[in-house]
Amino acid sequence: QARVVESGGGLVQAGESLNLSCTNFGEVFSMESRGWYRQAPGKQRESVAVIGVGRDIRYADAVKGRFTVSKDPGKETLFLEMKNLQVEDTAVYYCNFQALERRSLSEGGTFYTIDNWGEGTEVTVSS
Repeated sequence: QARVVESGGGLVQAGESLNLSCTNFGEVFSMESRGWYRQAPGKQRESVAVIGVGRDIRYADAVKGRFTVSKDPGKETLFLEMKNLQVEDTAVYYCNFQALERRSLSEGGTFYTIDNWGEGTEVTVSS
């Protein structure tokens, strides 16, 4: 069962807007990086908009100025506001909550990450 669930995908025309959201129903960690990724047909998964552990936000050049990522304060919900969608934005959009954890001293005390992926929501933009 998916612990992270995305929603909001659909079919829109170029130039229109669409809002996505995802919620983490699973375990919440003290330090997490949250972000949106997408995978278009025939292409590798790429990052779209990510909020780092330090709350810094990084956008892919292709979406900068058009997409906005945000988090609902106090809730494990992430949003992606997409404006002026283009055909090239067509892809399955995934949400990820990446936890940063530290091993016990007996295990070396090193840091590691745990990825919690949603199953994706499809966005199709037609011309």
